Amino acid sequence: MLFAELIGIFIVALIIAYTYYKYVLFNYWRKRNIFYIKPVVPTGNIGSIVTKKRSIGKFFHDVYMKYKEHRAFGIYVFFKPNLIITDPDLIRMVLTKEFKNFHDRGVFCNEKIDPLTGHLFALSGQKWRNLRVKLTPTFTSGKMKQMFAIMKMCADEFVKNLENVAQTGDSIEIKDWFGRFTTDIIMSTAFGVKSNCIAKEDSEFRYWGKKIFEIHPFWSALFFLMPQILNFFSIPLHIRSIREFFMKTFRENVEYRQSHNIIKQDFMNLLIQLMEKGYVESDDIKDIDKSSTINRLTLSEAGAQAFVFFAAGFETSSTTATFCLYELAQHQHLQDKLRNEIDEILKNHGELTYNAVNEMTYLHKVINETLRKYPPVPILNRICTEEIDLPTTNIHVSKDTSITIPIFGLHRDPSIYPDPDRFDPERFNEDKIAARHPYTYLPFGEGPRICIGSRFGYMQTKIGLVSLLSKFKFKLDPRTMIPLTYNPNNAVLTPKEGVFLTMKPR
Repeated sequence: MLFAELIGIFIVALIIAYTYYKYVLFNYWRKRNIFYIKPVVPTGNIGSIVTKKRSIGKFFHDVYMKYKEHRAFGIYVFFKPNLIITDPDLIRMVLTKEFKNFHDRGVFCNEKIDPLTGHLFALSGQKWRNLRVKLTPTFTSGKMKQMFAIMKMCADEFVKNLENVAQTGDSIEIKDWFGRFTTDIIMSTAFGVKSNCIAKEDSEFRYWGKKIFEIHPFWSALFFLMPQILNFFSIPLHIRSIREFFMKTFRENVEYRQSHNIIKQDFMNLLIQLMEKGYVESDDIKDIDKSSTINRLTLSEAGAQAFVFFAAGFETSSTTATFCLYELAQHQHLQDKLRNEIDEILKNHGELTYNAVNEMTYLHKVINETLRKYPPVPILNRICTEEIDLPTTNIHVSKDTSITIPIFGLHRDPSIYPDPDRFDPERFNEDKIAARHPYTYLPFGEGPRICIGSRFGYMQTKIGLVSLLSKFKFKLDPRTMIPLTYNPNNAVLTPKEGVFLTMKPR
């Protein structure tokens, strides 16, 4: 009898919850007379993300392609309304023109329960502004020149290890190799640690780097699209072992450098300056804002910046380089054209230098086309911080409304990029760029919150590719899928299966 009553109560509760979802929570866009995609209880419109049928990037790509003519339309992330913006003029308004109304990403950030989330990507409001000002001088061209030697050293070791593999004739899984290469670079520049990932496949730093991105799509969706749930239940994004490892690594290296008075030209040194002085010694003395010394970074805050620099830097760059070689292995004439440019410029300079890399204009086009076809960060998030009417629409955006910009959809839109699945670096000739709306190419975002590390990302990707293409020729191994599918477990756009290449010395 009691069991039957409990079943009855459970059924009534389900009916009430279903009714509340369907007729109250899912009434938001209908009441505002805004087009929306019909949701399903309880996941709203993101059921395919939660069930791993589609990656976050592929989901927003697909809805963009189907409903882009509406310019802006609504979906539901579980029970929370989300406005998807597809029109380039509206995107420019959100990211730049009306930035004061959309200055926060609205992603999960809770420094008390998860100190690693207190970084520039996730922070909001005045705290983000203050930190952005402090960190901007760390990524100038002058600072990139200083870090170039570290990158080149890692690239030399990268080539040396692959030369041994090339002699055997075995195929390689290039994503893993590039991940080891970029991990070595980031650990050297962000943490001041020689991680030996290139030489040592089972390095603990490679292990923890992979661990960061082992997040179920459900939690990724909450981080990007509905952080209120994580905050309400005090759920950290990163497991304790990840938090402890990276903070311990950072703290120990800061203490070692300070006690031994060690100064290196790397990101770690710049963070120590922010901890000790409150500002970074600028390439231009006039750029230094010494009034900020009262707001020195704490060890925890500096550690969070090193962490996001590591996480974002190694994964996005290794993925970009992987997709790039995947395309070049399929299009040998493009690989040969790029190699000819590399050979000619290296011959003129005598070796791989900072200036030599910057002279490789075709290389820049090849990487830009890779970022178009495979943007590592496939969506941009914003949250409305002050209500506003979207110009040229009938849409009133209320405060706290979540905004999503589907970059992957924009980059594969045939009306913007004809034959979008074709890999064509000439799309980035100056005349082609000038003919396109500037907000239809957003691999690093745009506006005041544009990716602060884009220079670094370009540089380490270019150094890796130049070092390999100057020594080896690459072809696809039969095990590599055409076309590639995308890993639903990773918020970054990454291949689901391995990218296997055969290589031989030139």
